[in-house]
Parts: sequence; C-alpha cells; structure tokens
Amino acid sequence: MSRPSPRREDAEVWRLAVVVPLQGPGGVFGPACEAVSELAARDLNAAGGVLGREAVIEIVDGGAEPAVVAREVDRLVTAGRVDAVTGWHISSVRHALAPVVAGRVPYAYPALYEGGETRRDIFCCGETPDTQIAPALRWMRDNVGARRWFIVGDDYVWPRSSLASVREYARDLDLRIVGGRFVDLGRADMTEVVRDALRSRCDAVLMLLVGQDAVEFNRACAELGADESFVRFSPLMDEGMLLASGHESTRGVFAAASYFRSMIGANSMDLLGRYLELHGGGAPPLTGIAESCYEGPQLLAQLIHKAGRLTDIATPDRVAYESPRGTVEFRHHATEQPVHLALADGLDFEVLTTLERRGGL
Repeated sequence: MSRPSPRREDAEVWRLAVVVPLQGPGGVFGPACEAVSELAARDLNAAGGVLGREAVIEIVDGGAEPAVVAREVDRLVTAGRVDAVTGWHISSVRHALAPVVAGRVPYAYPALYEGGETRRDIFCCGETPDTQIAPALRWMRDNVGARRWFIVGDDYVWPRSSLASVREYARDLDLRIVGGRFVDLGRADMTEVVRDALRSRCDAVLMLLVGQDAVEFNRACAELGADESFVRFSPLMDEGMLLASGHESTRGVFAAASYFRSMIGANSMDLLGRYLELHGGGAPPLTGIAESCYEGPQLLAQLIHKAGRLTDIATPDRVAYESPRGTVEFRHHATEQPVHLALADGLDFEVLTTLERRGGL
C-alpha cells in the first residue's frame, strides 16, 4: 500500500487521507475500498500527478466512532501529513470531519448521502435521494407494482434524513408507507424486523441499511421465505454485499447506483481491467461502493487543477470529467451523473435501466 513517508517540506508529494471502514457494519467494504484507492493514486500519478506532485495515500479507519475518526484526521492534518481527505464512510463520520477540515484541507465525500451538504471545503459527488431513491420508487411502482412500502433503516443521519424525503416522494407518487423500523447500527435482530415487514403486508421494503446489517436482513428474508411476499430495494447494496448475503438470499433485490461492476462501457470496463492488472485475480472484488473511492480523488484532482492550488479550491464554475460512471458534472455542491437501477442476479447485478429524474421530485 502507498504510504506517505516524505515530510510536508517535500513539495513533490500530495498526501491524501482515505477514510474507509475497516470494522463495524461497513467493514465489509474496507478491503475493496483500500485496493481501489491504491489504483486511484496510481492513475493520478500516471497522468502527471496533482499539480505535478506524486499522489500518495494514507488509510484511516472510518469504521471507528466518529469522534475517534475526527481526532485521527485532525492529528494528521495538524502534523502536515495530509493535504486532502476523501473515502467512503457514513454521514455521521462526515459530520465529525467537517469542522476538522474547514479552512485547512479540501475534503471530497463520494459516498451516497442524504443531500444538502454545503459546508466549506466539503465536495460531495455521491448519489442523493432525489436522483436515486425517488426515480427508483416511480420505476418500481410502474414496473413491479410496488405501492405499499415498509422501511427499515439504521438509526443515524442518512436513513433518518432520507426517510423525510421518502415521505414526500410517497405522497407525490401515490404510495403508502405501511410500516417501518429503525435499528441500532450493527446490533439489530433482523429476523424480528423481517417479521414486522411480513405483518405489514407490504409490496416492497426500502432498505436504508449499511453493509453487514443489509446482509443480515437479506439472510433473514431467505430464512423466513419473505422473498415470496415482497421485493427489496436498496440505494446502498453492492456486489460485495450480494456475495456476503449468499446466492439464495438475493432474490428480488433491486439497487440503484451510479456504478455497477457489470456495466458495459469503455470507462467502466477500463477501470476493471486496470484494477485486475494492479492487484491480480485474488484482489477483493471490485464493487460499486469501492468505486466511490476512485471518484473522490478524481474530483479533488479536477478541482485542484482548475484552481491551480492545493487549498481553497471551491469554484462557481461547472467542472465536468469522464469517470467509470460516465460523464460527471460538479457545480455548486451538486453533482449530475447517471444513476442506474439494477436487479440482483445471483451474486452480481443486471442493470435494467438508467433512471430518469423528473420535475416535482
């Protein structure tokens, strides 16, 4: 793994803290996120670096308590060991990091999130409910007949804030929310949650669950035969989670994201090829969540090159670039990018459609 050994006085190096979960429910994402981050640094360096500086990464465990993560990043910034921050981690960690980075180093947040982030030096390029959940609910209403929804979420910022948006979408789309549960992150009995969903007589379950929690929910659905009663939709479900769930636990699982490994396109296929070239066939499987750790460094590099400096890189101008997701456009704390709906096919996804965002949602 690339580690920052030079001191800040070495102007030839750009140091990037990559905050990814190595423990807890999101720990299932950690190995692939680390591996993709190494590829992102290699690709930046192959393209000439960041303002001519060599990109090197330092992994920070984003699965610890948010305050612990913030203290570690603060220590690295204060010691001059990092010039920027990125990585996939939950919104609670982002809120803890925001005051640490403000006015000091730029921070690209590439994870899907609840939307609305406008604080200084934070640049979000992940999917948001208006472009991911709302059009998926419409598509599933029209094509699957999903009108009665049960919602299960981990009890923290992203699921609770997303639920407020989902209530608005349900009203606009003439859907009914017939029940729901918030559960303790990493500590829920998913068998009881699935039984609650079955009792609600829902058509579909919206899963706002992270990593291993979603895996346990999928397994409980299979054990109770719930996939005969309702389908599942998650805005946070990747190929690694399908693998952890098991083939028999993924029937009727839909997901929405800007990247799936099975996407056919020059950019996405090139990413997979370079990933396997760097890490070999024994590498952690490339997944949609891990791909986020490619997007963050790319966005930072684009903004830094446009500004011509390493800090104070915010711009009112549109920044557009080609990524494994397709064409990504960033402007004023908002990102425009394709979002796709896919159906689990065993341990991989079949992309069904590119979701269309419409007015009023």
